[in-house]
Amino acid sequence: MHVIRRGGEHLLSLIEGTLDIARIESGKLTLNVKPMAFADFVHELASLFELQAAAKGLAFRFEAEGNLPEVVRADEQRVRQILINLLGNAIKFTSAGQVVFRVKHAREMAVVEVEDTGPGMSAQELAQVFEPFARGNSASHSAPGAGLGLTIAKMLTDLMGGELCARSMPGAGSVFKVRLFLPEVNGALLPVQPVQKLRRGYEGPRRRILVVDNEEADRELLVALLEPLGFELRTAASGHDALDLLAAGLQPDAVLVDLAMPGIDGWETIRRLRRLPHLRAKVAVVSANAFDKGLDNDAGVRPEDFILKPVRHGELLDWLERQLGLSWLQEPRPPAAPEKVPAAQWSWPDPELLAPLRSAVQLGYYRGILNQLDAIDAAQPECGAFTAAMRELARQFQFEAISRALAGAQPEGAIR
Repeated sequence: MHVIRRGGEHLLSLIEGTLDIARIESGKLTLNVKPMAFADFVHELASLFELQAAAKGLAFRFEAEGNLPEVVRADEQRVRQILINLLGNAIKFTSAGQVVFRVKHAREMAVVEVEDTGPGMSAQELAQVFEPFARGNSASHSAPGAGLGLTIAKMLTDLMGGELCARSMPGAGSVFKVRLFLPEVNGALLPVQPVQKLRRGYEGPRRRILVVDNEEADRELLVALLEPLGFELRTAASGHDALDLLAAGLQPDAVLVDLAMPGIDGWETIRRLRRLPHLRAKVAVVSANAFDKGLDNDAGVRPEDFILKPVRHGELLDWLERQLGLSWLQEPRPPAAPEKVPAAQWSWPDPELLAPLRSAVQLGYYRGILNQLDAIDAAQPECGAFTAAMRELARQFQFEAISRALAGAQPEGAIR
């Protein structure tokens, strides 16, 4: 993936999603089934997406029907990926109203519904909603997208022997329903998790975090967790890309690095970034390989700086609290208003940087837009007013407003 450089982040995401589909279809993706703390897991997801919904001005309801089992047998990473895709999709395509997350468990089956008050879909759109790159016309009015998330969620559900379906009507929202065989495990001994603190933000200046992971789903999970809390996220799909960002002047407060990556692996990435003279960031490994946690290493990573996948949000936030000296807020703080600079005074990026930004906007690829704005900042720092304005619109999912702004690129009077 390292060959795709600046301006290709949106294309990289599509390629990664297509590769995920190919791995599932070829049978190369296997399940890692073991005891999973189910009740804690769904409450954790609800807390995470409540923050995302609030940041967009939406209501979020979590409804647990009956008693949820403490422990089930499941591949936690894949269950997490399915539900994050469904919840993220609902919030993305809902511009007003609410998202409801319903969970029940009976007779060894978990049934989850995600209901939204979005634009809804016609019968034709509904029939194609799980096809790659399909996106209904109704949805495209509020937030166009490539549609791979739902495709992967459907294929993972099928791989697990479950069922994923949807019902919808134009103007009446949508409901996605997934059924998974998750047998309850009685008497399983799982690590005792501490009582979760109420964390809705933190005091002081915004902290910047760089996430380095070749798996898009894992990057998106960390972005979904940390951005609503007020962190500024940058992502890189390889060690080479991360080092390029740092060499271009990115100064993160913390770097989260996966180990198993193509090109240079996580250990070598950490060794090289520690040699950068001006880097003061705290570094943690985020890896699925528990065996590596207890090994001696020459990269300066201590056991307490090793976070296992699937990432437990509380463990990651505890690490950030310790390393960055954070004081948590119990209520979300309002986002800092960026300095308003009239468009006529913007320095516009070069056309070769604007073209991939336009493509990411047309796809509705939120992370691709932010990553391309990062690339513009690195290549042309003088365009900071432009990228700040576009980044603020992206965070509000105002893709049409971004398109209108880009249509006026290099207007008369703009600074070049």
